[in-house]
Amino acid sequence: MSVLSEAGAIRVCETHGWMQDRADPHARERALDIARHNSPRSVSVEAAAGAIAEVLDGISDSCPECPPTDEV
Repeated sequence: MSVLSEAGAIRVCETHGWMQDRADPHARERALDIARHNSPRSVSVEAAAGAIAEVLDGISDSCPECPPTDEV
């Protein structure tokens, strides 16, 4: 989560605390780059990048507790 936060790929719902995907492709790529270049020695580069992608794929861009907003 710290890599995702550092890259700006996620944000926190200020009301409920849920993690949200910012849906920013540049931030996602920064997070993957950080994971690839700073993975622990016991973790392969592919596994580190895969873990980042898996977490992002499991996070919604909206808070499940907030009412939906009408987008125009």
